[in-house]
Amino acid sequence: MSLAYQCPLCQTTLQLSEKSLRCVNNHTFDYAKEGYVNLLPVQNKNSKQPGDNLDMVQARRAFLSTGHYQFLQQAIAKLVAELAPKSVIDLGCGEGFYTHAIANQCQSKVYGVDISKSAIKYAAKRYENCQFSVASISQAPFSANQADVLVSIFAPLFEQELARLANQNSSLIVASPGPWHLKELKQKIYREVNAHTPIDVPRGFTLTQQDLIEQQVKLGFEDLKNLITMTPFAWKFRPEHWQELEQQGEQTVTLSFYVSHFKKVD
Repeated sequence: MSLAYQCPLCQTTLQLSEKSLRCVNNHTFDYAKEGYVNLLPVQNKNSKQPGDNLDMVQARRAFLSTGHYQFLQQAIAKLVAELAPKSVIDLGCGEGFYTHAIANQCQSKVYGVDISKSAIKYAAKRYENCQFSVASISQAPFSANQADVLVSIFAPLFEQELARLANQNSSLIVASPGPWHLKELKQKIYREVNAHTPIDVPRGFTLTQQDLIEQQVKLGFEDLKNLITMTPFAWKFRPEHWQELEQQGEQTVTLSFYVSHFKKVD
């Protein structure tokens, strides 16, 4: 049985054999007990534990469990479901928060890929309706033209790889920060906060739709701490910033996202 995976060592098709994936050259990758497969060769790692560490994963899970990002999750799942895909690849899927929501609304094979083993382990253990793998999204472990829909949520876009993975009529759904996403928190560490702009159209695709969705939420210190810890600017927060946040108590924070729908150009 093929699960659309290809061998990261020789780029031939991987076939499922009991609890392993094996190619014709006998490269074998075993499924972990949690249900994911590690397709990131040691020689392709740029660190011992690439991707988000366990602290970031746990902070993100704690924050996402509050439901504050549910409006984004449901918007993406609804958009993907309307496209009626047969195969979906979520590139940089993290803990599967968006991946499993997509799978719940689609009659399709849904794959989640992330370089963080901690994140994928969490996802695979909880969401059995998806296929999860540890791999680099710059060299995704799939044959060319595999995806009807590619999804990228706050993840880097590798244009050449997106074009390779997408089939002739496929869509690319991208979530990126809206103009004033988290502006209240950024104002605490930056003298000037600049508005985010929409992402550039990836080479090989054309923009068909772009929506800006926003909400303002009130967050206590624990939620604020988890939200900051899961963002790239967490390292900018010094002890005095954390102390100020805790003393100020509940705060209103802007959640703002662009949801962009691109189609592959023939």
